[in-house]
Amino acid sequence: MKNKRTSLVHLIYFSRLTISNEPALRAKQIGDITRQAQKKNEFAVITSFLIIDQNFAIQVVEGERQSVNETFQRIAADSRHRDVQIVEWREIAKREFVSSFTTVSRTAANEPHFAKSGLLPMLQRGTPKSSAIHGLAVTLQAESMAKQGIDHLFV
Repeated sequence: MKNKRTSLVHLIYFSRLTISNEPALRAKQIGDITRQAQKKNEFAVITSFLIIDQNFAIQVVEGERQSVNETFQRIAADSRHRDVQIVEWREIAKREFVSSFTTVSRTAANEPHFAKSGLLPMLQRGTPKSSAIHGLAVTLQAESMAKQGIDHLFV
């Protein structure tokens, strides 16, 4: 029996951010990115999880094939990103992320998760593994949900 094709896909990409290193301005710029992307993603029925580690942006984007493609084209053209590279693009049976746009930056509180993923050296070499990105995103989402008292996901 042939597998049924689905139009639901996920895309993982990484890029170098061209935003400020000054903490207050950087926080404002990240907030602006989050607000703009959340509105656009809600309209396009996209779910996504953005991880910021130093000057790298790593994101998992999920949705219908055309919406994900259009979203990625917009990201690739955004001047706040450079060296945008797709790590993985594949069909999925169901979504794993719950929000139209979640942003998590590396902090002292989540440092153990980032360190365990080993992602930063891979990003610095330009060779991040989709499994490391995906695993970190799922872990960070689960931790965030647990803090909100949500112990499982119905997606």
